[in-house]
Amino acid sequence: MYKKGIEDMKKLLVLLMSVLCVLSLCACSNNSSSGSDSTPADSGNPSAMKIGGSGPLTGGAAIYGIDVRNAAQLAVDEINAAEGYDFFELKFEDDEADPEKSPAAYGVLKDWGMQVSLFTVTSGAGAAVAPDYDADYIFAITPSGSNTALVYSDSTNYKTNFQVCFTDPNQGTGSADYISGHALGSKVAVIYRNDDAYSTSIYETFMAEAAVKGLDVVYEGTFIESDTDFSTQLQAAEAAGADVVFLPIYYAPAAQILTQANNIGYAPVFFGVDGMDGILGLEGFDVALAEGVYLLTPFAADATDDATVHFVTAFEAAYGSTPTQFAADAYDTVYAIYQAAKTAGVNGDSDPTAITDAMIAQFTSMTFEGLTGTATWAENGEVSKSPKAVIITDGVYVSAE
Repeated sequence: MYKKGIEDMKKLLVLLMSVLCVLSLCACSNNSSSGSDSTPADSGNPSAMKIGGSGPLTGGAAIYGIDVRNAAQLAVDEINAAEGYDFFELKFEDDEADPEKSPAAYGVLKDWGMQVSLFTVTSGAGAAVAPDYDADYIFAITPSGSNTALVYSDSTNYKTNFQVCFTDPNQGTGSADYISGHALGSKVAVIYRNDDAYSTSIYETFMAEAAVKGLDVVYEGTFIESDTDFSTQLQAAEAAGADVVFLPIYYAPAAQILTQANNIGYAPVFFGVDGMDGILGLEGFDVALAEGVYLLTPFAADATDDATVHFVTAFEAAYGSTPTQFAADAYDTVYAIYQAAKTAGVNGDSDPTAITDAMIAQFTSMTFEGLTGTATWAENGEVSKSPKAVIITDGVYVSAE
């Protein structure tokens, strides 16, 4: 009986070893068929091209970064589904819109193996890493960083760096042209943030074009980032008789200005730029105070063309909110990269230098039709695209044309 028990134990051990061997072979087989990303090595498909990017996912400007990340991911998912494999892979880091933190985000993305970049969401953070992209020869195209410092400085043109949103100079000029051409008022006040490159750049080009158009600018007021009381500026604008107030600023201080203007009974026409996009989603803000506000933006979510309807519907289904202009520009950016990559025949397995060469060649020669308009690019990375105006009506953006 004892001997039979020993024999039975041996048989059981042999059976267990056989099972373990089979499982080990299966595991080895599975490991050998997987590449470094989600595309199987034996599928015949190239590796996913790695797209990096950074923006504020936390902090006061988070609405911008979250919209850019979500729209970019939506575009990546659509493209991958259409291709039948992972053509792109996206990694997005939080830089808090801080020039001191964007270099760390850039380092994480570079170590990950980023091959193409969505650059940064905000201009200040982008200016801090613009030289790095150029020095490391990684193609970078920002959906929303509108300051020209991202694509060139006084002494250097960053060959690898491009923009999708229209630049600050274009916004300043376009705003003056629109106010003048549509006779929104007879006297204009400007309130801008003088410690912010985005705001001051738009202000300067606005003032230059205002002089050309003969706009009567009766008051110029400034503030800095930490300011929350705008009563002095608003009272001065009202006393000067301004019936239009131009706000080349972001949505958070704009919301405070609208609220405080309402408190003193001052009701001019307020005219903003793309940085004000997002004001309707600002927590605690009474959207009724934004009624009649104009924004210079290339995208209106209520547009009825097929492309916009598809994008808005898909974005709302995926993320539960209406996309801003920042989201639309990010969606366009990924599809523009896709157009360039397909035309040039580069993919995730291509040499990094060849990818950057191909992107530069394509973007400086192609025309792209997107949600935010028809775009072409100059050799210095600036986009040529016409700004459009929307007006806030009943809590939504409506084309002002």
